[in-house]
Amino acid sequence: MMRKSGEERREEIIQAVLDLAGERGVGQVTAQAIADRVGIAQPTVFRHFKTRDAILRAALEWIGRSVLTVLTPIFAGSGPADQRLRQLLSRQLHFISQRKGLPRLLFSERLHLEDPELKAVVRRIMETYTGRVRSLLDEGVDEGRFRPDLDTEETARFIVALVQGLVMRWSISDFEFPLEAQGDALWRLLEPALVARWTP
Repeated sequence: MMRKSGEERREEIIQAVLDLAGERGVGQVTAQAIADRVGIAQPTVFRHFKTRDAILRAALEWIGRSVLTVLTPIFAGSGPADQRLRQLLSRQLHFISQRKGLPRLLFSERLHLEDPELKAVVRRIMETYTGRVRSLLDEGVDEGRFRPDLDTEETARFIVALVQGLVMRWSISDFEFPLEAQGDALWRLLEPALVARWTP
């Protein structure tokens, strides 16, 4: 049996963190729980990450990279901006729905109150994502798909906040409703506020 590389082992540890956070909450994501899930000794966890917070930071960075990897083809793609924005919302919600640990980690007390470095990681992710959404909205304005008077910076922030609120409700409800199915409802709310209406 081939020994796993350090990168493969770190990936396993990160995935274990996300799984455990979804099942038990971030407070119960201990080094021993991670080791048990991966099938390694506890000291091995700290061979790859010096501290528990270093593991959480790595998990957040993985989330940021993965979300942008999934969504970049939409941001960089062609086609009408309104259709791409609708597709973006659906794909993002689908991505999150497969990873219940994501909202538990993002909305955890550990992140918001106890570790400024964790908060800084999330802030960078959110700023990058919000900037990409704004660029998509700018494209829509230039195309005449979205209202010419649309404040794209403010609107991008509100779209991000709507998604966050929806994901938080999903997490608080113990994932009792299908998150990915909410994309259409979210678009029905947004479309009248965004789309340019032509009048004869």
